[in-house]
Amino acid sequence: MARTRFRDLIANPRVAAALTLGFASGLPFNLSDSTLQAWLSTLNMDIKTIGWLTLVGMPYAFKFLWAPIIDRYALPVLGRRRGWMLLLQLILAGLIALLGLQAPNEAIYAVAAIGLLIAFISATQDIVIDAYRADTLRPEERGIGSTATQVGYRLATWIAGALALILSDVIGWRNTYLLMAVVMGATVLFTWWAPEPERVAPPPSSLAAAVRDPLREFMARPGSWALLVLIVLYKFGDAFALKLVTAFLIKGVGFTALEVGAISKTVVIVLTLLGTFSGGVLLARFGLFRSLLFFGILQALTNLLYALLAATGKSTALMVLALGFDNFAGGMGAAAFVAFLMSLCDVRYSAFQYALLSALASVARNFLGPPAAYLVDAVGWSSFFTITFFTAIPGLIVLVLLRRQVDKLDE
Repeated sequence: MARTRFRDLIANPRVAAALTLGFASGLPFNLSDSTLQAWLSTLNMDIKTIGWLTLVGMPYAFKFLWAPIIDRYALPVLGRRRGWMLLLQLILAGLIALLGLQAPNEAIYAVAAIGLLIAFISATQDIVIDAYRADTLRPEERGIGSTATQVGYRLATWIAGALALILSDVIGWRNTYLLMAVVMGATVLFTWWAPEPERVAPPPSSLAAAVRDPLREFMARPGSWALLVLIVLYKFGDAFALKLVTAFLIKGVGFTALEVGAISKTVVIVLTLLGTFSGGVLLARFGLFRSLLFFGILQALTNLLYALLAATGKSTALMVLALGFDNFAGGMGAAAFVAFLMSLCDVRYSAFQYALLSALASVARNFLGPPAAYLVDAVGWSSFFTITFFTAIPGLIVLVLLRRQVDKLDE
């Protein structure tokens, strides 16, 4: 079964589109998040300032508010979804270049404003890409499609994270961001080549209907409120721990940006991709519930490795172990979680429903930066990561309680 699915990943145009558009989705997020953290950390900015700057990712938590516009209206080129994608990718390329031209020490508010714009346009691109994927993939392709998405996304995070950090030490941050802008602009080719969905659902009759109808459809399902709680809590502990991980490696442990990029993020990309592929294979074999439970436990245990690294001090071997285990478990968990979210979407309202569900899933990631920074300042890095381990447990408990609902989605 694994060999057949791998062949599908290479040959199937719908799965190939999930792979390439996953790359387009991952690139701008990192450039306004962890890579920006690294840039600010190398300038010796205060950890609290860096913590507040993480709030530029807020649009990801509110993207459902403008998702109905994407469901209701289409641009006059490239169909219902691809026209939006192409336009947004061009705008992102320009904003990334503009961010690279700033001097954070002299214009921190300009950096924050541009970062916020990048996050807003990137979140909007995610709305369209997620809807396109939900519209395009056949039900039997969702597992391998979510795996392909994560592979593309993780490759982009390596380029925008590890490679960007390495390049910053060679060509400087400005030239690095300008190069990333060129890479972002090239993603329009992915959109141009992506196939149109086999099922083209008619848009809602009005903007009001684009909000009312998908909410009514979802909330009419049995156990809908409990499913929403699960979506919020499942990756809570993981997001809490990882919100400041780049700053932790540089400021908390003492690694340089070059070491973080060249040693850690480059080494663990292999484990990330292995985890993502393993997640797709195990998801097909064990089903949605058991995969979510097993991967969630692994994600929680990762936080304890970071606590050990903080208590031990600078250790390249332990850093690689912690980041490698983290990325392996995160790759598996993301593959299962994306498949879970896709299974909850109705094709008629895929933009709004997926945006709402993924926004709920990103609440922790987008709002925990400042609390995490203040908690680190109060208790230290080791105690902080230990606390985040316990914050992962409620989501696993809710998952166990909802096993019947999750099994029905799998069927």
